[in-house]
Formats: sequence, C-alpha cells, structure tokens
Amino acid sequence: MPRYFFNTRIGEELIPDPKGEELRDADHAWEVARATIREIVKTESAQLDLIRASLEVTDEEGDVLLEFPFSEAMLDLPESPRNRH
Repeated sequence: MPRYFFNTRIGEELIPDPKGEELRDADHAWEVARATIREIVKTESAQLDLIRASLEVTDEEGDVLLEFPFSEAMLDLPESPRNRH
C-alpha cells in the first residue's frame, strides 16, 4: 500500500509528518485528511491561526497530491445539538 504524509502548513511554516500512513489510495488519504483536521480543530479550537492552515498530503517522493484547507473541512462540521427546553 502507498504511504501518505500529512504535513501541516500555517502561513509559511510547514510542520512535516515524519512517519506518514499507509492507505489504500488517494481517496482514503482525503478522508483521513478531513478527519485529522476535524480532530485538530476540536482539540486546538483556541488557535485562531488554524483557519489559515492546511494539510498538504504528499506521497513517498514528496509530491503534493492534495492541499486541504482547514476552513474547507470546517464548513460541514455538524452543529451542536440545540436544547429543546
């Protein structure tokens, strides 16, 4: 299986993913990228720079296959349940 790396870019800073993850294909990498962003936003919601961040998914040769903006992943986050009382 191919290995994909999920590097975080915030402005000019690139935070590399040194290990990567073996996934079945690029579509699976997209799903993992979206889930990763959502988890980061949940745990690091106080970080305002995240709205400008993106995940750069690369292959083993370092070629960028996908750039996934955090703002795009946050667009379809489920809303908190509303209290009916």
